[in-house]
Amino acid sequence: MADSVQYGVDGGLATVAFNRPEAMNALDTATKDALRDALQEAGADPAVRAVLLTGTGKAFCVGQDLKEHVAVLAAGGGMTTVAEHYNPIATAIATMPKPVVAGVNGVAAGAGAGFAFAADYRVAADTASFTTAFAGVGLSADSGMSWTLQRLVGYGRAAELLLFPRPVRAAEALELGLVHRVVPAAELAAEALAVARQLAEGPTVAYAGIKEALAYGSGHGLVESLTREDVLQTRSGASADHRAAVDAFLRKETPVFEGR
Repeated sequence: MADSVQYGVDGGLATVAFNRPEAMNALDTATKDALRDALQEAGADPAVRAVLLTGTGKAFCVGQDLKEHVAVLAAGGGMTTVAEHYNPIATAIATMPKPVVAGVNGVAAGAGAGFAFAADYRVAADTASFTTAFAGVGLSADSGMSWTLQRLVGYGRAAELLLFPRPVRAAEALELGLVHRVVPAAELAAEALAVARQLAEGPTVAYAGIKEALAYGSGHGLVESLTREDVLQTRSGASADHRAAVDAFLRKETPVFEGR
């Protein structure tokens, strides 16, 4: 895995960190390869129960490395990175059967913002900002933003943010529903870690069902969604964590979840 992405697992929590601070964590090919591989590894690893996605330095991720992109275009290359990188990265974040927390420590632009929006929970520093960026360089949306953004803020506001890209500061992002929590920049790392750690200690099978139910329900009607809920509830109801939680409730104790 490239040095431009840090990856580690501790106590059921995988931390994936963009690590090109000198380039505002811009996404060159090596970084995109490493990010895709790290997220897919975390999703497939049964020892991982939650993921924290964050950045090093002053930025979360400013999106595509345009210097590299210009060189690719000059050499006659096309937009293969969407299929090769952005689609599998967004898919890994949104569909892995465990919660993903984005700890947005600074600027999140273009695909960087898209990856944050694909996460299940977003904690932002008060110095962070978000911008869609795509139209500013003559591109339509990628990194799943056409799907995630309108589900966060509604179709009309999503269209506005994509058609007229601008920095959305942390306070406005909270008001719009782009993030769940804003904390002072000095507290971001600890707060995001605490949220992710709490999820890593929770009922992983149930969390997987919640993610799947939300994704399914967003594209299906009530009757179909109820049928899907039945399937998912049956699965989580058979988990060891559910049985342990019920037993703990009867004993008036706090349940300890093992993620199975």
